[in-house]
Amino acid sequence: MSRNRTLLAAFSGAILAPVLVLVGPAGTASAHGYVNSPASRQSQCAQRTVPCGDVKYEPQSVEGPKGLRSCNGGVARFAELNNDNKGWRATSTGRTASFTWTFTVRHRTSSYEYYIGNTRIASFSGNNQVPPETVKHSVNLGNHTGRQKVLAVWNIADTGNAFYACVDLQVS
Repeated sequence: MSRNRTLLAAFSGAILAPVLVLVGPAGTASAHGYVNSPASRQSQCAQRTVPCGDVKYEPQSVEGPKGLRSCNGGVARFAELNNDNKGWRATSTGRTASFTWTFTVRHRTSSYEYYIGNTRIASFSGNNQVPPETVKHSVNLGNHTGRQKVLAVWNIADTGNAFYACVDLQVS
């Protein structure tokens, strides 16, 4: 009787394995990260500094196609990140600001870019390597003063996607 059960178990496994592969969850990108210092908009949501929706649970997931210039990375459920009137707190800084990326899952990186409006103010190579758990960049803000919104972009090396984070600054 035990031999029949063994054969039945082996047969069942052989039949079910391909089915489970076909109906199992689709793979997702294994990269996630955001700017946590100065506090990006999604970081402010996660810290409950500003009331927000779903992004407060996953600030590291603002991912969209490369080349966008939106705070929400084109993700509709994170649209509130694009709302400049939501009460985002601006961090005071001088003409140079230090941005710290935190990665919950690291992924090979092509580059990091920083924008004010449509003007790229800084770019750093990721050397097609997996970053450490945190990465820090010192960014010269040029002649920009007053309240500024900086868009920080983490471009992934082996996908068409990037991660987006907007940071509100008060530049003196």
